[in-house]
Amino acid sequence: MAFLHYVIGIGLVLGVMILVHEWGHFVMARLFKVRVDVFSIGFGPRLFGWKRGDTDYRVSALPLGGYVRMAGQDLSELDSTDQAPTGAPDELMSKSRWQRALISFAGPAVNLVFPILLLGGLYIIKGDPYLPFQNQAPQIVSLSLDKDAPKTDLREGDTVRAVNGIPVSTWEDADKALEKVDVTVPVTFDVEAGGVERTVKVPLKSGAGLDLLLGNPPIPPVIDKVEDGYPAARAGLRDGDIVTAIDGQPVKYWGQFVDRVRSSGGKTLDIAVDRKGQTVHASVTPEKNPNEAGDLTYQVGVALKDQTKYRHVPPAEALGQAVSQTKLIIARTAQTVGLLVSGRVSIKQLQGPVGISHMAKQAVDRGPLAVISLMAVISVNLGILNLLPIPILDGGNILLLAVEGIMRRDLSLAFKERFVQVGLVFLLVLFAIVMYHDVLRRLAPHS
Repeated sequence: MAFLHYVIGIGLVLGVMILVHEWGHFVMARLFKVRVDVFSIGFGPRLFGWKRGDTDYRVSALPLGGYVRMAGQDLSELDSTDQAPTGAPDELMSKSRWQRALISFAGPAVNLVFPILLLGGLYIIKGDPYLPFQNQAPQIVSLSLDKDAPKTDLREGDTVRAVNGIPVSTWEDADKALEKVDVTVPVTFDVEAGGVERTVKVPLKSGAGLDLLLGNPPIPPVIDKVEDGYPAARAGLRDGDIVTAIDGQPVKYWGQFVDRVRSSGGKTLDIAVDRKGQTVHASVTPEKNPNEAGDLTYQVGVALKDQTKYRHVPPAEALGQAVSQTKLIIARTAQTVGLLVSGRVSIKQLQGPVGISHMAKQAVDRGPLAVISLMAVISVNLGILNLLPIPILDGGNILLLAVEGIMRRDLSLAFKERFVQVGLVFLLVLFAIVMYHDVLRRLAPHS
């Protein structure tokens, strides 16, 4: 079952997003009456497919991308053939530069728009997702011990009244206000406790820990799934158990349970749970495994019971919320890319195919909301990264076309080939570095 979830997750998260990207190029090319010879998911040898009209629709051996091969492409492009453009009207190089630029832009553009359809469809069909505590006052109930949690002067018992001057009365209000913060400057909180008001400024570390600013949310520590072969299963914990204490220290919220497991140092813990009204103790020894971000943390192999509820919203409101959520993902992704380029975020934090496949499998385990949310994030990432002015990417091609437009002449084939070679080497080195850290994170527990 786990392997099947990996396959389903990779197919949905990577396969569909690549298909959507290439579909954008394909549709724009056909709109400008460019003949498309090949529409491929994957690179390398053709595995299977079919031909319809002039186009060979195929699945290729290396599932790490895809391409649309158009008639009469520039010979400097990696997916071109050895046949030089003939000047036929249905060839790519016969089209104007602005048309070729739009064809390059269409793939990333569809990736940036597609999350609106994904999220909008989810909100229309299933409803607007929310957690019950989001309607409660934003009172800090438990500060997080996570290594990424910002250093803060906030205290348990504080009730947040404003975030960066924006008044808030519920957790949902606070979450929306936090979505607008600039992660490069400290966040200002107006809080109240016992009738005393004060202002607290909390700096962020390159944007890390934004979701931990207000500590652990008030989510009950109900175990939904105990993974076979992990410490919790070996110790006898069961689905539906409610964690009440660890080593005699009370546990009221899921975040407290996670913090104490992660900070255990691998020491055996006495975990007390409420099982159908009876208190049961289990001796559990946490083990290091990769978390969703790929970092090694002490875990016991249990999942939180999903407390998400859905409320019906009209289609127009659902689409409006999908647009807002997509804009937020785009803004956060663009901000992260900027921090990476400036060196304020380490390249070690990037996820490669191994990490993404692990995240995809976990999303399938959790259900449709998690899968669609991850697909939306991956789609936006593909769109923004492909627009970067790096040779071999769509953004690099657009840059070349813009330069040629300004110069009013074509650059030499030799220059464009060198330009593409530089981009290819850069991306291969980047891919190797990301893959190294990706694999290292998962080999470390066994070394």
